[in-house]
Amino acid sequence: MAKAPADTIKYNIYADITIDGVVEKPDVVGAIFGQSEGLLGEELELRDLQKTGRIGRIEVDIKTRVGKSTGTIVVPSSLDMVETSIIAAAIETVDRVGPCNAKITVRDIEDARSSKRKKVVNRAKELLKRLMNEEIPESMALTEEVKKAVQLSEISSYEGLPAGPSIDSADSII
Repeated sequence: MAKAPADTIKYNIYADITIDGVVEKPDVVGAIFGQSEGLLGEELELRDLQKTGRIGRIEVDIKTRVGKSTGTIVVPSSLDMVETSIIAAAIETVDRVGPCNAKITVRDIEDARSSKRKKVVNRAKELLKRLMNEEIPESMALTEEVKKAVQLSEISSYEGLPAGPSIDSADSII
């Protein structure tokens, strides 16, 4: 079975499963494929979607306690939002795993790209903060340097006292 490359995954379907009996992971995966076969038509056939990499490897985590099995299912999908929702609804139709009754409930469909977006935003914030800390002080220093140069050129002296730049051409001295 082909695993969808992690960079093409758009959505992850998260589901909870409860089974009245003791089963193994391959039993759950087999039930999902078996009971969804032919349900959605050729375009959304899980086996074909997995072979072409549009659906990733179905991950199942099962724990057994007192003759009952419970766990979680994760189905990575590179399908669009609508097709992924249809696949999620189809997974919920599984009502038996082996000889045991089962109930699958989709808990969430997560946009896998949202975590990448968050990383991009956080990195952009870091870069901007660093740019502002490094570049703004330099530009402020330039501004101060220019101001000082202008102020120094404006100050002259008259009989040993500091005076403005146009002291020689002024009509009166204050």
